[in-house]
Amino acid sequence: MTTTSPKTRVPFFMHDLGQAELDSVAEVLLNPILTTGEWVARFEKLFAARMGARHAIAVTSCTGALHISLLALGVGPGDEVITTPMTFIATANAIIEAGAKPVFVDVESGTGNLDVSQVEDAISEHTRAIMPVHLYGQMCDMRQLRAIADRYGLFIVEDAAHCVEGTRDGVRPGQLGETACFSFYATKNLTCGEGGALITNDEGLAEKLRLLRLHGMNKNANDRHREGYKHWDMTVMGWKYNMDNIQAALLLPQMNRLDENWRKRKVLAEYYQRNLWDIPNLSLPATQPGVEHAWHLFPVWIGAGRRDRVIQQLQAEGISVMVNYRAIHLLTYFREAFGFREGAFPVAEHIGDMSLSLPFYPGMPLEHVDIVVSTLRDILEQDI
Repeated sequence: MTTTSPKTRVPFFMHDLGQAELDSVAEVLLNPILTTGEWVARFEKLFAARMGARHAIAVTSCTGALHISLLALGVGPGDEVITTPMTFIATANAIIEAGAKPVFVDVESGTGNLDVSQVEDAISEHTRAIMPVHLYGQMCDMRQLRAIADRYGLFIVEDAAHCVEGTRDGVRPGQLGETACFSFYATKNLTCGEGGALITNDEGLAEKLRLLRLHGMNKNANDRHREGYKHWDMTVMGWKYNMDNIQAALLLPQMNRLDENWRKRKVLAEYYQRNLWDIPNLSLPATQPGVEHAWHLFPVWIGAGRRDRVIQQLQAEGISVMVNYRAIHLLTYFREAFGFREGAFPVAEHIGDMSLSLPFYPGMPLEHVDIVVSTLRDILEQDI
């Protein structure tokens, strides 16, 4: 093994944006409206159709989508929202930004997803909503969550940042939740660098959400351009979360490649699985029955306290990796703000100490997978 870090030879992620996206953005730049307008509307229509939803609302991030979903549902100060500690911090942050309190529930040992069997025990008189996270691209058990939510009169806001293409038991994100929220961050399956969207089948909720994403204004710049100036009103307290036409222009051509790129990631995932299964001190998250995995990330779990050393050795070999995620209740802010300590959610903590995301993207050559696998094997077999 080398001891110095060479230039990265296996990147963690590479986007596949090209001429189609350049042409799409160029078309926007020939138009006077760069902010929310025709291209955003076109993307929203396509995305809603793809997800089988009545409404899609494009925003600047999944965090913003989660935040205004809670606000539109009336969740705020004094309320509690049940969610998972095995996620990116944005999930819990959106709850806090709405004025509510995140209440964590531990996760399934096989998947890292919210353990639905523990949700009812976390419900209190202050609980207003459940925010499941479809981790890595595998959906939570939404049928069971919906039954619990209906029993207690709770809302469901899905964090589907990893899960545009996923299904479970014939259900897509957004079909059983009040909203489902998506990320178009730089490494996501659909990307415009930053960006997000939410979907809903509730007409009244969609109207509230459109107001909330742009300061509560009932007219935007494109309306004024199209109709001429008319006095506008601010009818609710809103936020600045509206997607612009440039972001939407980057997304539109990718919609045509969404299924093709998913199939490429599925092939890569299966190739990884065939070649990793017998490596010592390495395990793979399970895929549950009835799941069509979106394959946003390809995580492995490194046992026996070796994960951080493996990261260092892979990076020394020029292989870029990430951690998705450390259990967020043990991060400094959550410790200090809510008093969490080690042992509060042991399964999430265990996974957080093992999790390692390997290089994974649609255009990744199989030769690069071979390099990752052989390097991992060399590192972990040395420890036997």
